Amino acid sequence: MKNDNVKALFFDIDGTLVSFKTHQIPQSTVDAIAQAKANGVGVFISTGRPLPIITNLKAIEQYIDGYITTNGALCIVDGKAICCNPIPMADVDVMMADAEKNDYTCIVVGEKRIGVYNPKQVYYDVFVRDLAVQNIDMDIDVKDIMRNEQILQLTPFFSAEYEKEIMEKMPGCVSGRWNPAFTDITAEQADKGKGLEAMAQYLDLNISETMAFGDGGNDESILRRAGIGVAMGNAGDEARAAADYITTSVDDDGVKNALEHFGVI
Repeated sequence: MKNDNVKALFFDIDGTLVSFKTHQIPQSTVDAIAQAKANGVGVFISTGRPLPIITNLKAIEQYIDGYITTNGALCIVDGKAICCNPIPMADVDVMMADAEKNDYTCIVVGEKRIGVYNPKQVYYDVFVRDLAVQNIDMDIDVKDIMRNEQILQLTPFFSAEYEKEIMEKMPGCVSGRWNPAFTDITAEQADKGKGLEAMAQYLDLNISETMAFGDGGNDESILRRAGIGVAMGNAGDEARAAADYITTSVDDDGVKNALEHFGVI
């Protein structure tokens, strides 16, 4: 039975739309999104990735109506920024001083540019190899970004245990971990759930008319906030606990199965 109440779908990328195994969007997902779009449902992305490194959605680009990027720090519809929540510079300074002192890698996401401070092998293993992010210019000066742009997100490579310690020193920020090797840090006003609220207000949607998909810890807020929150079968415990429904994995037709289950397609 067709569900006419769902007006907009919000999809995480890595582990939800895109397989960690193949780095591709399964054909069943492409077909399901095309059908949802044909049924008049809006299609939106909800990701920790900044816009310049959203490079793995070519198969569905023609269906996408807007983006929640950098975990809600920057939301975009039709090329227009509808919300932007930068990290307080005092907190940026704390993080970068700590990265220098304790010798770890940190990705710095500005409004226009992305830089990598102190790139170590873990960055290449996880970001370049596992996540297939290969278009970051390693010659960009992180300090120049910090001088000339607002900082939307910091991605330090350290343990979950150390994350708790450093976050106490960054009161204006929140952290969303979706990989054991790193976490994404944004301003406290920015998470995917708050991004959903901003998008719904701009699009004149009721939150009850939204459906969100995710698999990681940084998806918890949007899964709780959406009208229907769907965790993938490969999701971690935090995403599962936040969801209304758990579908099959990204590699086992998870998106298609959930959209069929709820009558969106």
